[in-house]
Amino acid sequence: QVQLVEGGGGLVQAGGSLRLSCAASGLTFSSYAMGWFRQAPGKERECVAAITRSGADTYYADSVKGRFTISRDNPKNTVYLHMNSLKPEDTAKYYCAASKIRIGYAVVTGHYDYWGQGTQVTVSL
Repeated sequence: QVQLVEGGGGLVQAGGSLRLSCAASGLTFSSYAMGWFRQAPGKERECVAAITRSGADTYYADSVKGRFTISRDNPKNTVYLHMNSLKPEDTAKYYCAASKIRIGYAVVTGHYDYWGQGTQVTVSL
């Protein structure tokens, strides 16, 4: 049974930082590209960052480029999202996801095979 368990969310003031983690089990972690998505109330789920199976290549949405960093530790079956200079518009529920895509990374929800339950990030003024 595949499980993706996110952690590290919470309430932070604007300008602050958080590190999200996602621990995977029940799959061969290094065989999956990984992504972080977020969804705010009334909005569609969007990909904020993605990383290839090896970790060599990454993708960032324009809205987070230069502020967020995605990384992975394959021996620990964990993917991270380091978030700096947080803004109120970053407030959302953040989800990690795993994709069987063989080459590159995926940025579309339909290309992901497994999802975590999400962790809430709230950024106050």
